[in-house]
Amino acid sequence: RKMPGDHWQQLANVRAYLAYMWAHPGKQLLFMGQEFGQLSEWSEERGLDWWILDQPTHRQLAEFVGQLNRSYRSAPQLWQLDDDAAGFEWVEGGAAAENVIAFLRYDRERQPLLCVVNFAGRPHDGFRLGLPFAGRWREVLNSDAAEFGGSGVGNPHGVVATDDPWAGRPASGVFALPPLAAVWFTLDQTDGP
Repeated sequence: RKMPGDHWQQLANVRAYLAYMWAHPGKQLLFMGQEFGQLSEWSEERGLDWWILDQPTHRQLAEFVGQLNRSYRSAPQLWQLDDDAAGFEWVEGGAAAENVIAFLRYDRERQPLLCVVNFAGRPHDGFRLGLPFAGRWREVLNSDAAEFGGSGVGNPHGVVATDDPWAGRPASGVFALPPLAAVWFTLDQTDGP
């Protein structure tokens, strides 16, 4: 079955889904050709459609997967406590009308990485999330970055979370959420727990 939407939306969905899966607890799996968005179903009777990398949008998807892997390796929050409940915490799981979910991953030192995913086809500007810590949350990965074929919506200067409680948490921040995208944030070390 083909993914809904036009070509840009399909590739944006792939980037968002991969970034979500890389941030979610568990092991990651790419099936042959997913790293560059092969359009036809893989078959053992023929090779992969490597020619598709001649198209800039598919080359950008492959570059995104490379950046995703580098970001994963450099973020111990995503693998140190992968099999421990202390390494995961929901932030937003009930924003069904907005198609947004958000969760935190922690390393052994309790340094957080925030993953926010907007599965809606429109951006959400001014989306407030309750957070465990005030301080500057720096954007470290954005699947909607222009360099990866996205629209370029994001939080290039980070998000300052203040001590304003929200949704049962002691702090909150207001985020610009790109359409069909996942964005990862880390708390600047000077502001950490």
